[in-house]
Amino acid sequence: MRLLIFALALLCGFPAAADAQTRRIVIHTANDSFENVKQEVVDAIVKRGLVVDYTAQVGSMLERTAKDVGASKRIYSDAQSVQFCSATLSRRTMEADPQNVAFCPYVIFIYALDGRPNTTFVGYRPLPRLGSRESRRALGSVNQLLDGIVREAVGKN
Repeated sequence: MRLLIFALALLCGFPAAADAQTRRIVIHTANDSFENVKQEVVDAIVKRGLVVDYTAQVGSMLERTAKDVGASKRIYSDAQSVQFCSATLSRRTMEADPQNVAFCPYVIFIYALDGRPNTTFVGYRPLPRLGSRESRRALGSVNQLLDGIVREAVGKN
């Protein structure tokens, strides 16, 4: 059975040696409005001396393009991805392995489902801990940063 799963993964383009972390998403729930939770995420980022570079309006894009793709179902009341970087951590990860540029900027997503007021989901995709010991350590530090920001935003610190 494992051999079959491995073969299917290769055929689908998934790397065989992918870290288990790359196949999961970390999500926490907050019993608060989307706006409040998003502000908590931004505050947690800024409090660490970092700057939000870009906010992707994922929910708005889906709403705007629904008719164009033949969709009628509304998924989110709001969904955004907040992108930022840390000069210190980014430098450390890229000095360890220049290919780690693929992981910058860091992204935290926030969304609320349509019809579920005051339930907001916040999460991130953990970076795979690849490469040399130094690279794995640096990427692990980025994961700790992401986790700390998300936990702080939902009050789980």
